[in-house]
Amino acid sequence: MSAPLYTRDILRLAASIPHLRRLDGAQASVEKRAPVCGSRVFVEIALDEAGRAAALGQEVKACALGQASAALMGRHAIGRSADEFAAGRDALAAFLAGRSDDPGDWPGIEALAVARNYPARHGAILLPFEAVAEAAAQAASLAAAAP
Repeated sequence: MSAPLYTRDILRLAASIPHLRRLDGAQASVEKRAPVCGSRVFVEIALDEAGRAAALGQEVKACALGQASAALMGRHAIGRSADEFAAGRDALAAFLAGRSDDPGDWPGIEALAVARNYPARHGAILLPFEAVAEAAAQAASLAAAAP
């Protein structure tokens, strides 16, 4: 018998998503959708002068796994750089796909390991990390191009 997919930890995380708001003064915004399940995540970000997340806003319309992922991403987003967001996204994607046994060093990310054997859920889980990585990269690019 396999372990339950919606564990108590997943459900607790899903009920505690931080930064659930639109962001005034966002430098970039990205919307991502998982076609298999219809989950949708919208992320807005503002970076500080050092290129690190100073503010984050997100709207999450997803299953409990997507919501849990958004909670983990949001809890530890402030102070991270675009490169750190990309590394978190890439490590989680490799872990879920079975290309790595290491889910990465994002705090709490191991809670999502229960979904590793459910490929149809991977898209929803990756959405918050894909959206924040893309938004941070866009914001960093805009900042680098500014006079």
